[in-house]
Amino acid sequence: MKIVIAPDSFKESMTAIQCADAIERGIMQTSSNHEIIKVPMADGGEGTVPALMNSLGGRAVNHEVTGPLGNRISASYGMVDDKIALIEMAAAAGLDLLSPDKRNPMKTTTYGVGELIIHALGCGVRHFIIGLGGSATNDGGIGMLQALGFDITGLDHQQVPFGGEGLLQIEHISTDRIDPRLKGCVFEVACDVTNPLTGEYGATNVYGPQKGADVQMLKRLDEAMYKYGKIIEQEFKKPVLHLEGAGAAGGLGAAFSAFLGAELKKGIEIVMDISKLADEIKAADLVITGEGKIDQQTLNGKTPIGIARIAKTYSVPVIVIGGSVQITQEVLANEGVTALFSIADGPMTLNEALAKGEELIEQLTRNLFLLMDVRNK
Repeated sequence: MKIVIAPDSFKESMTAIQCADAIERGIMQTSSNHEIIKVPMADGGEGTVPALMNSLGGRAVNHEVTGPLGNRISASYGMVDDKIALIEMAAAAGLDLLSPDKRNPMKTTTYGVGELIIHALGCGVRHFIIGLGGSATNDGGIGMLQALGFDITGLDHQQVPFGGEGLLQIEHISTDRIDPRLKGCVFEVACDVTNPLTGEYGATNVYGPQKGADVQMLKRLDEAMYKYGKIIEQEFKKPVLHLEGAGAAGGLGAAFSAFLGAELKKGIEIVMDISKLADEIKAADLVITGEGKIDQQTLNGKTPIGIARIAKTYSVPVIVIGGSVQITQEVLANEGVTALFSIADGPMTLNEALAKGEELIEQLTRNLFLLMDVRNK
């Protein structure tokens, strides 16, 4: 049997690579007579760079940048053949870089993301693949733009400060002093969400609370984001207010689209295309995928659904495994999911499940294949 193992990461428990390895171990405990193809996945969020490097190769590059609160931190990105940079914005401005009590979208900045781009430019890179998931920011990408040489000024004609506070003060954006090396660059942007820039389902109102925004902040920041979008549309003729994915990473999607000519794509589609996953699935007898939480959001193009849709076109059965499973298999059946399982083997706390993730998924997979072997006899 040819089995394609293509999970996303189980956040705070195991990477996609660790998950794929655990599934493989579970299978091999029952039989070694399988051809196993491991293709770790990501949807633009955490783990996108490792997933891409698994397919493309390359090396990790470390660089000191401005962290989300303005402090200096060490961040890394992937480099492929000294030609392509693979950057997760979360490496420089991610939510996981801050403890809950430090999260404040009025202060957090994407400046470090721009510094990673500048560093890669200095290495000769002109092709960028950017993952936008896991941000701690809601600055519309103005920090990144400032690092790239954009002048973003207020009524006093001075550069606005970092974070949402700067977003509130924007009156004008100038491209006169941008880094000339940006001309001719290609930016492919992997989004893990499709939210627009503003409004009820926009960047601020949907994701602001998890980044530390209170009710008053949400109102002010969404109004500021709308004004920012209007400036972009009026001065640069770039329609971003209703652009799908513009709200990704606190509006960073809008900045990439409007100012760097990026095409915003579903992250899972970029990763699947680069990994040539469809070719592997086409020749497979079974696909196993999964991620930390399987819920209604999974239906919005998250990794398991993206993979199941491909498998469905080739009539290949799909097993989905989740840490937390909050919907039924019937909800996913029309998307091509054959069976859905949780790794939990009994009552346990979240922390227990996170700590035992690899053990639990290995055990579950072993049990599934033991059952399959019995049925096939």
